[in-house]
Amino acid sequence: MNHSKSEALFRRAQELIPGGVNSPVRAFRSVGGNPVFLARGEGSHVIDVDANRYIDYVGSWGPLLLGHRHPEILEAIERALEIGTSFGAPTEAEVELAEAIRDAVPSMEMVRLVNSGTEATMSAIRLARGFTGRDLTVKFEGCYHGHVDSLLVKAGSGVATLGLPDTAGVPKSFSDSTIALPYNSPAAVEEAFRLHGERIAAVIVEPVVGNMGVVPPAEGFLEALRELTSRHGALLIFDEVMTGFRVAFGGAQQRYGIRPDLTTLGKVIGGGLPVGAYGGRRDIMKHVAPVGPVYQAGTLSGNPLAVAAGLAMLRHLKRHPEIYDQLETRAAALCAAAPAGVTVNRVGSMFTFFFTAGQVTDYESAKRSDTARFGRFFRAMLERGVYLAPSQFEAAFVSAAHTEDDIRWTVAAAREAFSA
Repeated sequence: MNHSKSEALFRRAQELIPGGVNSPVRAFRSVGGNPVFLARGEGSHVIDVDANRYIDYVGSWGPLLLGHRHPEILEAIERALEIGTSFGAPTEAEVELAEAIRDAVPSMEMVRLVNSGTEATMSAIRLARGFTGRDLTVKFEGCYHGHVDSLLVKAGSGVATLGLPDTAGVPKSFSDSTIALPYNSPAAVEEAFRLHGERIAAVIVEPVVGNMGVVPPAEGFLEALRELTSRHGALLIFDEVMTGFRVAFGGAQQRYGIRPDLTTLGKVIGGGLPVGAYGGRRDIMKHVAPVGPVYQAGTLSGNPLAVAAGLAMLRHLKRHPEIYDQLETRAAALCAAAPAGVTVNRVGSMFTFFFTAGQVTDYESAKRSDTARFGRFFRAMLERGVYLAPSQFEAAFVSAAHTEDDIRWTVAAAREAFSA
């Protein structure tokens, strides 16, 4: 493939933008080579500036559940453009989106819209502290909750991809407010509560991890978190920025039958536009200003374009529940391509090929992956017209736009690339 235009753009970008990219993992540093610059998306495909075409399993890192440029979402955005792009004032559509979220995720009895997943998790942690009057947060190694200062401790995702120190630029007092524990270890959580129970405000978790690669919860793990937090008066926060509406219409909490106290969302609820939300029990959410003392604000929260796109997405998914069966079937067919010596983790339409022979159940086992081998696989897939996340420690996503032909092509490409 010819990448001359992408190479030229990357040289220009590096003079203006740190690393030439506006989010670190896009730089391709962990997989070798330079990033391709994308020009257009169509359904299950993306096309770069050199007119190379790829089957896309990044999907803007998860939210494009219906694929690129879905006609209902485009139509909704066009209608919103006729009204205005930003008001900084309430609109009817904000109420409708909040109702749609509550109906799909019943634990979110009240909802506050924000602008990103990072903003949602930051706000949920502040709210948990304000509600409980406590100062410590428990998180899990390899779980990424956005670039919130206090949560950039063993944060997986881009931090793991680039091999960066977890807390550079973060005051020690911030990281000291966070306890990082092994994912899938109820015993570690029980010990943390034994030692610090009266100070723990919340346990925040990706119920299905997507930021050290896909790692599902072990049987009984989420149930243990629910029981321990309830017993000790702490809040359970599900970070469903990635899993919300992705692994089930009602997210991971529907799939696993666990009701958290607070939930954070993003990605899908904007139909691909910047948006986030946090919400949960009514008594907790009534501590948010202007009703309560926990302050959080944002001029662009509830932006008309993002709200319109999100409503179109959620309404389409509600009308077509069969999409989830299709996603499950096609993702399973794709993952069957993995050879011996490669571990596949999949939950619904999220999956990761780990280049390790052992099971991957937590951050330590994920880090045993052969990242150099993954880099060779990534480049081989790119040359065969398949666009994956440029990191061993990220999830891949199947969308409703992926056809059976897309899956067959990808399987054939993967079998060649695994042996490359």
